[in-house]
Amino acid sequence: MATDKELNDFLENVERRAFKQAVYAVRKDESALDIVQDAMIKLAEKYGDKPAAELPMLFQRILQTTILDYFRREKVRNTWVSLFSGFGRGGGEDDDDFDILASYEAEEGSAAAESTADQLERAQTLRVIDEEVQKLPARQREAFLMRYWQDMDVAETAEAMGCSEGSVKTHCSRATHALAEALKAKGITL
Repeated sequence: MATDKELNDFLENVERRAFKQAVYAVRKDESALDIVQDAMIKLAEKYGDKPAAELPMLFQRILQTTILDYFRREKVRNTWVSLFSGFGRGGGEDDDDFDILASYEAEEGSAAAESTADQLERAQTLRVIDEEVQKLPARQREAFLMRYWQDMDVAETAEAMGCSEGSVKTHCSRATHALAEALKAKGITL
């Protein structure tokens, strides 16, 4: 059984990486924060009595399920919003003022030690990489992020994804080849 300290330490260590993984999936910082918090609460409430060694895989499974639940809720919400969007307003010109990309770009930080040219080049490269990661099929993106962002091994990733180790290797291989080709086509070599 995991002690309270082990559970707290685990959650503290996984928080930042889980947030980044959720942001990659949902593209909204606020929603990603809610997803991570929900996943942490579910882990603590339902699986806090499990051995500490099982926590990483359980948390990944809970996080992925919480992300899928978010998309299901958004799909339903968007359906209703689109059905009723014209009611009560003349034509919807109010929506033209809000640009999600402008607000997302404003939140990005940069290292103070870099020159402006280096900051710009790094930001552009990261944006291209992020766009290409988003273009990956969901299972490839999931395996890629768990293996290379979360530093999970093949067995842990397979258990978290609910598939075989061979499937994880295939998804990761396809993802890295697709990313390498896409980045090479855009003139980016890492």
